[in-house]
Amino acid sequence: MSVLPLVFTSGWASGVNAYAVVLLLGVFGATGVSDDVPQTLQRPEVLAVAAVLFLCEAVADKIPYVDSAWDAAHTVVRPLAGAWVGALLAGQSGSLPDAAAAALGGSTALASHAVKAGTRMAVNTSPEPFSNIVVSLAEDLGVAGIVTFAIFHPVAASFVAGALLLTGLLVLYFLVSRIRRFLRRRAQRREERRLGASPWPPPPG
Repeated sequence: MSVLPLVFTSGWASGVNAYAVVLLLGVFGATGVSDDVPQTLQRPEVLAVAAVLFLCEAVADKIPYVDSAWDAAHTVVRPLAGAWVGALLAGQSGSLPDAAAAALGGSTALASHAVKAGTRMAVNTSPEPFSNIVVSLAEDLGVAGIVTFAIFHPVAASFVAGALLLTGLLVLYFLVSRIRRFLRRRAQRREERRLGASPWPPPPG
């Protein structure tokens, strides 16, 4: 069977939480749940690093503004992780060229990362912090559910991932104005901190 659906789904999930994808796939392979998981992902050191980084993301992802800073730092990490996992899955199955799988996984991860980062910017415009926790938990559960589903039903899971990606892009389009307000407010706060740290008062007028 072609590994294409699993590559696409893992790419989407990597754009949301790359460490969870590596950890889940590795655990499924190491425990014998799936024979489609490459040995590289099952290595103890890979699982240990993924687990630690997943815990770090689980905390950072639930704190307003910290989550957006974390997303910015992972703009490169998540697409690279999606490409890496895709290439490994292709190499394991032999049904898809590694380069093509890496391109698919990386581009899908980049798209879903953009949706996540943009949505978080919009969420951070809310004055209360609880929405960050709710959204973060929904993302964590969504990634866990879709990756698990993909192990047993890769084609169906790829359709779900595609629908989620398309929906997220549409929502992001309508949130652009709110994101712009968030960026303006963040720039204003930086300017206020800069002026507050200055030893001289700002000039009048």
